[in-house]
Amino acid sequence: MGGRSDRDYTWDGVSGNRVGSLIVVFRLGVVSFLNARPLIAGLAAEPGVRMVFDVPAALPGRLDRGEVDAALIPIVDVLRGGDRYRVVSDACIGCDGETMTVRVFSQVPPDRLRTLWVDADSHTSVALARVLWREIHGRDLELRRLDTSARGFDDLEAVLLIGDKVVDPRRGSFAYEVDLGGAWRQHTGHPFVFAVWAYCIDRLETGPTSDTGPTAETGPTGNVAAGLCTGRNASETPAPPENVTAGPRTGRSALSRVLSEARDRGVAQAGQIAETDGPALGWQVESARRYLTRCLKYHLDARAIEGANQFARLCAALDVVPADAQINWPAELPRIGAGLTA
Repeated sequence: MGGRSDRDYTWDGVSGNRVGSLIVVFRLGVVSFLNARPLIAGLAAEPGVRMVFDVPAALPGRLDRGEVDAALIPIVDVLRGGDRYRVVSDACIGCDGETMTVRVFSQVPPDRLRTLWVDADSHTSVALARVLWREIHGRDLELRRLDTSARGFDDLEAVLLIGDKVVDPRRGSFAYEVDLGGAWRQHTGHPFVFAVWAYCIDRLETGPTSDTGPTAETGPTGNVAAGLCTGRNASETPAPPENVTAGPRTGRSALSRVLSEARDRGVAQAGQIAETDGPALGWQVESARRYLTRCLKYHLDARAIEGANQFARLCAALDVVPADAQINWPAELPRIGAGLTA
């Protein structure tokens, strides 16, 4: 960085991200559920960051098409991507027990379950259900896609729901519930990682490009990106000054720091985020506070990475991911083992 600070640019009191003589505009693909809010605390006000909100399963496609520079990618899509993706931050969405929002609801006991209707908004959760039913119950589930735009699923044998939809009472009533994060922790003893910040190897490592898109966009959920984080409408988010330029995409260390700092702010403010953002997404404040402060984990530590290692091996055994699937972890992360192939 030529001896200069990566964060020596200010505009209206807000720091930007400087690489050389340019102010880097990072376009981020962000999960549109409450669980991602602590990861992006303060970013809506950053002139060097633009956010696109979408459901987890849609973000890998946005990244592949170059619509964003980095995104919160489901861990199973990182595994399926081969060498295409690189993890760029020690921030993640994970759990070390109950998740509250990745659940199988069933009318039959879990060990008798045969057909599971799945919320396709999350590829990782679907893969985790397959792994757990094979490991715990010795069953290969028949998976069918669920139309989550409908309301009331209790006429189905079992459904897998994720995110804010789990707390929507219109989902119906079921005799049994299985929290997949809790089931994974009980079965393996490890935390579980649902999503990580990742970029395409052929993107952030190329030269600068221009980006004239909006500061924040909405995904198919219809949520206004900036409004979810700050209480403002996207149209109220101040535009960057004219000399803010997108790229160059060699600012991986700057992006990593931006994401880690946002995560640290968000974890510290998680209770406040629950109060401000939870009700708009259908949450009772107390449930949202417990969810963000006690259930979810946002740091990739050695135990979390070991849990990802084990998930990769089990997915490979079921042909959910290639047999040689690996995750390209940043070298500075604390790791148990060198990769995911063992």
